[in-house]
Amino acid sequence: MFSNKLPYFSAALFLGILSSCGDKNKQQQQLPTAPPAVPVSLVSVTTADAVYYDEYPGTVTALNEIELRPQVTGFITGIHFKDGSRVRKGQLLYSIDAQLYNANYDQAVANLNVQQANLARAQKDADRYHELEKNDAVARQLVDNADAALEVAKRQAEAAKANIQAVQTSVNYTKVTAPFDGVIGISLVKVGAAVSAGQTILNTVSTDNQLAVDFNVDQKEIYRFSTLMKNAKAADSTFTLKFGTEIFPATGKIALIDRAVDPQTGTIKTRLVFPNKDNRLRSGMSGTVRVLNNAAAKSVVIPYKAVTEQLGEYFVYVAGDSSKVSQRRIVLGTALGANVIVKDGLKEGEKIAVEGVQNLREGAVIKDGK
Repeated sequence: MFSNKLPYFSAALFLGILSSCGDKNKQQQQLPTAPPAVPVSLVSVTTADAVYYDEYPGTVTALNEIELRPQVTGFITGIHFKDGSRVRKGQLLYSIDAQLYNANYDQAVANLNVQQANLARAQKDADRYHELEKNDAVARQLVDNADAALEVAKRQAEAAKANIQAVQTSVNYTKVTAPFDGVIGISLVKVGAAVSAGQTILNTVSTDNQLAVDFNVDQKEIYRFSTLMKNAKAADSTFTLKFGTEIFPATGKIALIDRAVDPQTGTIKTRLVFPNKDNRLRSGMSGTVRVLNNAAAKSVVIPYKAVTEQLGEYFVYVAGDSSKVSQRRIVLGTALGANVIVKDGLKEGEKIAVEGVQNLREGAVIKDGK
C-alpha cells in the first residue's frame, strides 16, 4: 500500500521544486538591470594660442563702374575702340547720327539772328521815341509801348541763345566719350543699331588698377573691424583673398564699413581694396576673404571628432560625477586641422568623450578605455 503511493509523492515533490525554480527565474527577470557602461576615450579640454584666419564669402567689384547710355536718340554710326581695351578719359567711344541735331542747331542759330535783328530794331525805336519825348513831340503811351517792345525783344533774344545751348548740347551728346580711365567691355550694340536716349545700354567702363572686395560681417564684429581700419598699415598681411585653394598674392586694406546694419540679417557690409597690377582680379568674381585672427587670449581647442551635430547645433559629451556624461551645447570657431576652436560652452580642464560618442546619450554611464 505504502509502496504504491511513493511514485505519486516523488512526482509531486519534483513538480513543487520545479515550480519554485520557475518563480525564482521570473523574479530575477522582473528585477531591473543597470545598463552596461559605454567604453569611451576621454581627453581634457586645453587652451592654446591659436593663430588662424576667419573666412568670409566676398565679391570682387570695381571701385568705379558705369554703364554707358546714349543721351540722344538715333543710330550708331561709329564704334571707335576695341572690345576689352583700355580707354582714357574723354576718348571717343561711340558716334550717333548727328544730321538732325546739326540741322536743329543751324535753325537755332538762324532764329537767334532774327531775334537779334528784332532787338536792334526795337532798341532804335525806343531811342527815337525817347528823343521825341524830350521835346514833347510824342505821346507818353507810345514811349511806353516802345519800351515794352524792347523788353520783349530782349527776352526773345535770350530765349534764342538758351535754345542754341540746348541744341548744341544735343549735338555734343552724339559723341559718347569715356568718363574716366579704365577698361571697356564688349559692345552691346553694332554700327547701324537704333538707340534710345537714357535707355539703351551701349557698354560698361570700369576701373581696374584697384578693385574692391565686399563682404558681410556680423554686427558683433563692428568694433573689431573698426579698430582694424583705424590701425591699418600700408604693408599689412591681415587681409588676404583666396580663390579655391589659391591665395591672391597681394594683400588688401580695409577701406570702409557701411553706414548701417542690415536689420534682416544683422550684418554690415565691409569693403577691402586690393591692388590689381597684373589684372588677375575681375569685377564679379567670388572668393573668400581671409582675416588674420591672432588674439592674445588663449582659445579652447578640442578634437573635432568629439563634436556631434543636431539640427544645426553642436554638442559634446562632458564627463561628470558618478562616471556619467551630460550633453552640452557649444559654439564652434575656426577649424585647425583635426582640431576646432570652441568659442563658448567649455572650460579648460573639463573632460570630454572623443571615441565612442556615437553610442552615448544624456546621463549614460561610461568607462574610460584610454
